[in-house]
Amino acid sequence: MENSTAFQPLEARAIEMGGPNPPDRISVRDHTVEVEIGAFQAERDVTQRLRFSVVVEVAPSTGAQTDDVDDILSYDAVTEAITAELAAERLNLLETLAERIAERILREPQPLRVFVRIEKLDRGPGNLGVEIVRGQSGQQAVSPTEAPRPRLIHLGAEAISAPGLTNALDRWEQDAAPVVLLVGPGEGPVPQVQDPSSQRRINLLAIEQNACVLAARDPRMKAVGTRTELDWGMKNGQISVWAPTKMVMDAVDGPADLRPVTLLEWLGQELGAASACQISDADGLERAL
Repeated sequence: MENSTAFQPLEARAIEMGGPNPPDRISVRDHTVEVEIGAFQAERDVTQRLRFSVVVEVAPSTGAQTDDVDDILSYDAVTEAITAELAAERLNLLETLAERIAERILREPQPLRVFVRIEKLDRGPGNLGVEIVRGQSGQQAVSPTEAPRPRLIHLGAEAISAPGLTNALDRWEQDAAPVVLLVGPGEGPVPQVQDPSSQRRINLLAIEQNACVLAARDPRMKAVGTRTELDWGMKNGQISVWAPTKMVMDAVDGPADLRPVTLLEWLGQELGAASACQISDADGLERAL
């Protein structure tokens, strides 16, 4: 990019890169949203303003002749892409957000190339930002396979240590539906602090410790903390034990509390679970068989 266009409106960069026969463009400039984002601890539990500018180069259409909004790429497709990616999960990096917005816009049939600029307005003496350009890869989109609908099972302390757990795993391993296990904190004391945000993180880490304890009981179980790992496990016959800290802390609309029933309901909605239940003791494991 030439220095002459580095800090100009994004359209200037699009024009510079357009070549002798530039395509048509649509743009959304200075779209400002207040959101929680950032990799630093000081950026958690607070919102800051982001300013979005997006230019989309589009393939020729008949929209100008038909005067029909269905024949063009609507401005709403741009703003909705921004809204959808902000709502999907809490992100640390502007780079990730810009990439996802561009990818979503490029799923539409008309875009050829997308320019995305995002600026943080409240994090320094000036505006901090990233700018990316993404084009169509030339590959046909692959229809995603239908995500499996898992069974969610919350195990209590007695069930975790019960001798019948191995038999239960044998059964669950044979089930058609993948199984995701949840646990609460272990039986030891959990540190208590005054700050609610810090306490929530401590409580989540206590659950993660217990997830690792459960996973260590049998090599068929793996403690996993990300949506990507959960999805992989569900598609590949792995019995996953959910370590919830990352998903809960990064969620735009996370669970209201960390009670078993709340976590089961929240994760069930996130994963599209087929069923959810709690097993508190050894007798419950036997009945589950």
